Parts: sequence; C-alpha cells; structure tokens
Amino acid sequence: MLHEGHDVSCLDEDPESHARLEVGLEKSWEDLGGQFTVGAGLETEALEAAGIERADVFIASTDGDNTNIIIAQIAQRRYEVPTVIARVLDPLRAEWYQRQGLNTVCPTRVAIDMLEDAVREAGGRGNGTPSGATEAA
Repeated sequence: MLHEGHDVSCLDEDPESHARLEVGLEKSWEDLGGQFTVGAGLETEALEAAGIERADVFIASTDGDNTNIIIAQIAQRRYEVPTVIARVLDPLRAEWYQRQGLNTVCPTRVAIDMLEDAVREAGGRGNGTPSGATEAA
C-alpha cells in the first residue's frame, strides 16, 4: 500500500515486527512513509498513537479472532473509521459477523475453497475421485 502512495500505520505488540515490515523493501519502512507503533490494539492510547483518528481504512489482523472482532468494532463505533476489516479464522464466525455488518476476511474459507477447487480439477482428469482423497466438511 505504501508503493501505491497510501499512508500506512502498523500497530503491533512485538517491536520485532518492524523488521518484518522491511523485508523486500528498497528503503526503510519510515523512509517510504510508513509508521510503526508498539502497543496493543485493545488499548485506545495505542490506537490513537498509531493514527486511528485519521484512518480511512482499519484492518484488525492479530492472531486471535475475538481480539480482531473487538478491535474492529472499536474502530467502527468509537472512531467511525469508514472501512473496517477483521481477519477471522473461523469460517462460521466470519460468516456470522459478516451478516452483522462487519467486513471480514477468512483465510481459512479461502484455503478451503482453493482446496475444493483443486480436488474438483484433479477429479475431472481421472475417475472422479483423486487417489487418497477424503471429504471433510
């Protein structure tokens, strides 16, 4: 997003995450216009230090579904960020929150869909059932 000219701010509890942001960049994160703040997404002080009050888009992508859902709701309701997206790993929860008006992205659902497509594609080349295939869902 930095390469497209957007202002990007990253908030993370782990200061070492900053180094991962710079992998593959020709300049430092800050030299490209990025901001990095150490703190927890559930802390309003950290959110404000990261610039949530001027954000057009907010993405909650911690390693916990509950945390992402709560932070996303804070961004929507308290800070009125126009576009809020929460990463939710549980497909059923992602679908339920999507129906409640929370924009969710579910990597698990994406992976399931890709795997199903791959099985269907492979099945079309053989007898309909790939060797060793089992159905799960």
